[in-house]
Amino acid sequence: MKLKTLAFATLMAFGTAAFAQAPAADAVKDSKAAVKADRQAIKQDRAQIKGDAKAGDNTAAMAGKTKLRADKAQLKKDKAKLRAERRAARKAQAAETGAKAAVTPK
Repeated sequence: MKLKTLAFATLMAFGTAAFAQAPAADAVKDSKAAVKADRQAIKQDRAQIKGDAKAGDNTAAMAGKTKLRADKAQLKKDKAKLRAERRAARKAQAAETGAKAAVTPK
C-alpha cells in the first residue's frame, strides 16, 4: 500500500508540473505557420527589390531592402520561438513518459 501511495505522490508532484509547463497544443503549429509566412514575405521582398532595381527606382529598392532586413529579423525571432516551443514540448513529453514509467510496477 505504501508503494502505491508513494507512486501516486510522485506522479502528482512531477506530472502536474510537467503539464503546467507544457506549451499549448497548437503553439508549435502556429509558430511553424509564422515562420512559413516570414519566409514567404522575404521571398516577396526580394522579388520586389529585383523589380525596382530593374526599373531603375533606387529609392523604392532601398525601402525594399529596409523592409527585407526587418522581415529577416522577424524570421530569426520566430525561428527562436519555434525552437523554444519544440524544446518545451519535448521536455514535457519526456516528463510525462517518466511519470508514467514511475507508476507502472515492474
